[in-house]
Order: sequence, then C-alpha cells, then structure tokens
Amino acid sequence: MAKKAPRRTAERILEMSLDLFNRFGEPNVSTTLISAELNISPGNLYYHFPAKDELINALFDRYERALNELLGASEGVHDVEDAWFFLHTLFELIWQHRFLYRDLNDLLSKNRRLETHFQTVLKNKSSSIKTMLKAMGRSGAVHIDASELEATSHCMVVVLTYWLSYEYVRDPRHALEPQSAQVALLRGAHHVLNLLAPYLEPNQRTHLQRLVQSYGKPK
Repeated sequence: MAKKAPRRTAERILEMSLDLFNRFGEPNVSTTLISAELNISPGNLYYHFPAKDELINALFDRYERALNELLGASEGVHDVEDAWFFLHTLFELIWQHRFLYRDLNDLLSKNRRLETHFQTVLKNKSSSIKTMLKAMGRSGAVHIDASELEATSHCMVVVLTYWLSYEYVRDPRHALEPQSAQVALLRGAHHVLNLLAPYLEPNQRTHLQRLVQSYGKPK
C-alpha cells in the first residue's frame, strides 16, 4: 500500500496558524510560536509566508472562497427550515474562521487588504440574505414589504457578523472554545432567523418554534 504524500509545509503552516489564531486570538500568536508548534525553523516559515499579514490574508482568501460558494445557495431557500440550515451552515463556516470575527476591528485597522475585502464580504452577505428573503417570499413563507426588505436584511447581516463578538462578551473565558460551538451556533441561527418572525406565514412561525425546541432552545 502506497504511503500518503506528506502535507506540504505551507499547508501545515496555514492549518496550525488557523488553530492558534482561533484559540488565542491573532494578536496573541506570533510567527515564532507558530514555527515552534510545528517544530520548524522561523526561517522555514518565512520562506513560505514572509510576513504575518500574508498568513492572515491566505486564511482569509480561503474563507472568502468558501463563503461565496455557500452564499450562492441562498436562492434555494424556500421555507423556514431551509433558512435554518442555511444560516446554521453559514455560522459553522464563520466559527471555523472565528479569529477573523473575534479580532475584526483590530485586523481591519492593521491590514488594508483585509479592510477592503471585508467590505465586499458584507455586501455579498447582504445580497445573499436579500436573495433568500425574496425566494422565501415567492414560496409564500414570508410576507415582507419591499420597503422593509433592505433594513431587515441589513439587521440580519449585523447579527450574523457580530454574533460571536456578543457571545465572547457574554462569557470571555469559554464562549469561543470548541465545547461551546454548538450552542453558540444554534443561538446565532435562531436569533438571526427570529428577525423574520413578524413576517413569517403563521405555519412557518410555528415551525420555527418547533425547530428551536428540537435543536435545543437557546438561552
């Protein structure tokens, strides 16, 4: 049986960086720590990523590609159950790259490329949520006036973007630890979707309540 080819060093560096950034926050993780955890020399790391910003940008590029692919599924959301799983999947992707959201303001202030690209991320999120609301409207799941669609979609994006920051403030020692992930993601999906409650068709509103009960009511 042929042995698997060893993972490329650049890939190992990115995986370790993501893990450490998520666990400790990007400002608290140095390239020296990353190389030590990988048992490689700092020079080896710098060969692949000459600056820490290049590591961050590479991780962000991966996130942005995965996000755009996921956002494209919004037009297939037809009811509250579709929306629940779409938003939960979106939160899972955010969780996998939570350092970006945990340290968002700090990262944007130091990294011009990230600043401009994150503005595009927000626009794409808003566009995707509006597409989802229109699709749900066509299927009769929601009844939302065109004049309210813009503001509602923006509110949903705000909660979607800053939910993990809210979780962190609630419980700084535990909120962003892996064991807290499932509860945090369920709470986030519920509260984003709950912004639609006034516009949901009655049966859809009832179904949302059932989903919350089935997957564990957020505290």
